[in-house]
Amino acid sequence: MATVTTQASAAVFRPCASKFLTGSSNKLSRVLSVKPLVSSSPISFKVEAKKGEWLPGLASPGYLNGSLPGDNGFDPLGLAEDPENLKWFVQAELVNGRWAMLGVAGMLLPEVFTKIGIINAPAWYDAGKEEYFASSSTLFVIEFILFHYVEIRRWQDIKNPGSVNQDPIFKQYSLPKNEVGYPGGIFNPLNFGPTEEAKEKEIANGRLAMLAFLGFVVQHNVTGKGPFENLLQHLSDPWHNTIVQTFSN
Repeated sequence: MATVTTQASAAVFRPCASKFLTGSSNKLSRVLSVKPLVSSSPISFKVEAKKGEWLPGLASPGYLNGSLPGDNGFDPLGLAEDPENLKWFVQAELVNGRWAMLGVAGMLLPEVFTKIGIINAPAWYDAGKEEYFASSSTLFVIEFILFHYVEIRRWQDIKNPGSVNQDPIFKQYSLPKNEVGYPGGIFNPLNFGPTEEAKEKEIANGRLAMLAFLGFVVQHNVTGKGPFENLLQHLSDPWHNTIVQTFSN
């Protein structure tokens, strides 16, 4: 959807130059300068394109106004109608997307590096069979306790932003004032600012990673192989090693 505004008295125009202007977080402005054939004075057009919809022509719910990163009006189940639930779902998607990006990298890169001979690591689906410094049940309990602690702290920060910036044990450590979900400080060693563009890119990549994780799991259950091995198999015979032949077998 676009809005075009102009002031002109000439009926015929000749394009001269165009450029993009920085707009608000959900708008992209383009200025097109043209000259009429019958006059030497320039005329400006301003076009404002609204944020993309997940299905063109479908109206977004009233509670999704495009102000959130990645908000394209997609909520068929109405999960975000309650503002308090929406706050939680926004943070839940952000954190799950980040874990998915780490998880996909942890599933894919060791397989790639093992295949090319740099390291010798087990495939992600065999990692649980390896021997570690403690038993799998002990590691599960430790992980459960640590994650439970972190999730409680994160929930407290959502309910009362900034309330958990001070470390409860090591008092000398604290986080700077921040936006919920973007803690900064030690969690941002490269000092990347949470700009609107960066937020959009992060949530888009997080969603893609969640789908990729699901794809890796389904792919292994069907083929018994990892994603990189499946890719090499496909490239070796692209016309016969495809998803069609996989499901037909």
